[in-house]
Parts: sequence; C-alpha cells; structure tokens
Amino acid sequence: MPAQARRRRTFAVISHPDAGKSTLTEALALYAEVIDEAGAVHGKSGRRGVTSDWMEMERKRGISITSAVLQFAYRDCVVNLLDTPGHGDFSEDTYRVLAAVDAAVMLLDAAKGLEPQTLKLFDVCRARGIPVLTFVNKWDRPGREALELLDEVEQTIGLRPMPLTWPVGIAGELRGLVECATGEFTRFTRTAGGATRAEAQLVPEAEVAAAEPEFWPAAQDELALLREIGAEYDEKDFLAGTATPVLFGAALTGVGVRRLLDALVDLAPAPEPRDDADGNPRPLEAPLSGLVFKVQAGMDRAHRDRMAFVRICSGRFERGMVLTHAATGRPFATKYAQAVFGQQRTTVEEAFPGDIVGLVNAGALRPGDTLYAADPVHFPAIPSFAPEHFAVVRAADTGAFKQFRRGIEQLDSEGVIQVLVSDLRGDQAPVLAAVGPLQFEVVTSRLESEFRAPVTLEPLGYTVTRRTDEAGAALLAGQSEVEVLTRRADGALLAVFSNKWRMETIRRKFDDLVLEPLPAGVTR
Repeated sequence: MPAQARRRRTFAVISHPDAGKSTLTEALALYAEVIDEAGAVHGKSGRRGVTSDWMEMERKRGISITSAVLQFAYRDCVVNLLDTPGHGDFSEDTYRVLAAVDAAVMLLDAAKGLEPQTLKLFDVCRARGIPVLTFVNKWDRPGREALELLDEVEQTIGLRPMPLTWPVGIAGELRGLVECATGEFTRFTRTAGGATRAEAQLVPEAEVAAAEPEFWPAAQDELALLREIGAEYDEKDFLAGTATPVLFGAALTGVGVRRLLDALVDLAPAPEPRDDADGNPRPLEAPLSGLVFKVQAGMDRAHRDRMAFVRICSGRFERGMVLTHAATGRPFATKYAQAVFGQQRTTVEEAFPGDIVGLVNAGALRPGDTLYAADPVHFPAIPSFAPEHFAVVRAADTGAFKQFRRGIEQLDSEGVIQVLVSDLRGDQAPVLAAVGPLQFEVVTSRLESEFRAPVTLEPLGYTVTRRTDEAGAALLAGQSEVEVLTRRADGALLAVFSNKWRMETIRRKFDDLVLEPLPAGVTR
C-alpha cells in the first residue's frame, strides 16, 4: 500500500479566468500521451474544443464550469490531474477540489501576472497547507518581464520564487528555455496550431550564443542574478509552503509542458495520512476510506446517472466492495466505479490513496461525505460559502412542476447552488442562493435541458448572510429588509439582509441575537 501511494501525484490547476487552465490540462494530457491531439477552449485555428469542457454552456461561453478529473500514467507514477473553474462565481467547486489534492499548479498569465481569483485560490492552498508550483503561461505572447513577475509573486503572496527554467527571449519573442540548474538550452519547434506535441531540441551553448546574440547574454545575466540572491530550489521550503518552483512556457504551443510534467512527478508530494474530523491522521494502510468532494449529474444524457467523485484517502479500493456512508451508516455498493475525463469513461477495478474514483448512482452522497470499508472514520466536512446573490425560482410551466422539483433537489444535492426554503414561500417558490450570478445561469440552463423544466427567476435584494438560531428567527420576524430561511442541505437557519448596515442596525437592537458569519472560503 505505501509503495502504491508513493507513485501517486494528485494536483489541481488554479488560476484567474482565461489564464489557460483548460488548455494546459489538454496539453498535459497530450504530452502524457493520453490524447493524440489537444483542443483549444475557443476552438481557434481549426482545433476542436477541449475535452474537459463538456457542458454545452462551457463550450458556448469558453469557460470551465465543472471540475474535470484526468488520471494517467507518466514515467513510473500515476498522475491525477484536476482542472477547476477559474471564474469566481464557481469558487465553491474549486474549493471542494482543493480538499482532494496534495499539490497545486498556480498558472500565471505572462502579461497579467497575479490576478484577483488567483490570489483568492492561493489563500485556500495556503490555509490547507498545499504546496504550489508556478507555471508562467503565454510566454509566446507579449507580456511583462520575467524578473518583474517573480518579484510580484514574492511581494504579493510571500512565496519565494525558485525558477527551474528560464526563458531566453522576452515575452512574445521566446527562443527557448534554459535549465537553471544545468544551463542546458532547449529550442522548441511548434506544430500547426499547437495541436500536437512540439519538438524539443537540446542546443549547445556556443550555438545558441551565436544564434541569439541579443537574448542569450541577457538570459545569462538574469540567471547570474538569480544565483546571487539564492533562488535555487529548496525542497524543504517548497513542501513547507514558503517557496514555489517556477517554470515558464506556453501551453497552447506545448512549450515547457513536458518539463512541467517532469517537475510534478519529481517534486510534488505523494499522498500522506489525512486527518479525520477529530484531528487524528488516518494511516494510508488503514482500511479503505474516501472523501466525496464533488457530485455531478447530467454527464451522460443517455443514462441520466449521477456520479460522486471520491478521493481515496486510505486502503485499497476494489470495484464491487460495499462501503459505509458515514453520514447515515447505510451501505453503499461500488459496482459501477469509473474514471472520467470530459464525457469519456473507463471502468476502475482498483484504486489507491491519492486516486480519484467516480461512483455511479450516487443519489445519497453529497460533497463532503465520507465513505469507509471498516474502522469507521469521518473526515472534516467541506463548508458551504456565504451566498451574496438570491432569487426566487418558479416553474414556468405548472404542468412540469414534478420535473422542476426533482431538478431543484438534484442540483441542490450536487452543490451547484444552495436552496433555501420557508413556510411563507412554500415548496413552489424556493430561494436560490449563489456565490455569483453565473450560478443562476447554470441552474436555469440545466433545469431546461436536463429536466425539461423551464423556470422564471425573481431577484431578491439581499446581499449579506448570517447563521442564526430559533430564538434569532423569532427576534427577526417582522423586521424589514431581513428574512430567515432554512437551507435544505443541512437545515441551517440563515438570516439574509439587504446590506451590512441594515444587519448592524438590527444587531444593535437585539443584544441576544445570534448572527454567525458563514465561511467566505476564498475571500481575502
């Protein structure tokens, strides 16, 4: 068991929207020889769309809405790669994914550097103790200076950059990459549209110095400066989360992608014992246990199934074994266990700590649930974020109310959106609570396409959420610009206010009023 776990590398790619996450995921799959041709998010140059963005809305908008999971063998390791949404409106999905990984790749746009969503997601990594590798993407396009980007990383988030590769040529005029440790220079020959693997060629120093009289000396000066300030790789600092290895490249054309794969295999940590809800580490060789970090339905319209993605935390998983659902104590059969990439599926016969397994027909499972085979365990729950956008949802066609109700229940259990109810509003008009407004678009699109239940939305003027209790609900009854609703998922009483000033006014009015802040998740 420990030997199998040591072979695993489980990581997520995090960044601001449009930094190239899905494109990098495709490129990593291409260089690991999982796919023969990489797609592009916007399908430019005749390239197909990316495999990981399978929802119709993802393809239309050119953004990732769901998290994609890809497992592949590379060298002597098994890599589990999770592509995540970058848009802030889908932060909850990304937060759940980060509960399942051992490392993260922070993707920076060479022209934009650290952007708001990247900063927020890095805060989550820091809070969870997740080591971070940095990949500076789009060096084939005009951008900022390499040293300036490194300085921004150190000054903004306090991570000491440790470059592993260095660009020869300014952003937009990339001539190749040099290894910081050895000085070896690699030149890349791009293929048409970057859809297939770029050819890499080692070039002797004398030859590149003659060919690049402007850029080679400049790169050597920068490398000398990095050595002088002590920017060499330090494993202890990387694993402690105080420093980050940095690589440069261009995912769309494949430059530096294989080097990133090698760095992940060589540097990223293997799975370690995971703490349970009481803070006790669960040994890797303990009986099987796993954390459900994502639930997704509608991936296969022909079967209308629902899949729970489980991170194996300990033990050996074998398809067909019967597990226990920690939240209910009920048995859960694993006859249908699959690995998923986009809409492609393969059967999983066995899995080990660090692996991601998709369990089909997971109607009883929710994100944050624990499964185990023996020796009961309960891992810490994954908190829901504080919603800031609210809308009443109603079935546009009363004849489709059954489909409407079923769809709302399913999307709620997947964690796509939070569903709030009250006796006053009734079941026919629940309140949808979202971190960002794009979540409403996903809900309405899926209700119509998957459940044949078109809906109408009525926005509500609430922006602040606090948890309260029965006594608090009684005190707030009759107050203006506030409403108390019950969250279906866990029964929590949530007080929603028009704004924070109204909330503070009411708080001062009632000394015994309980108003607890909800996790803001990735808010700095």
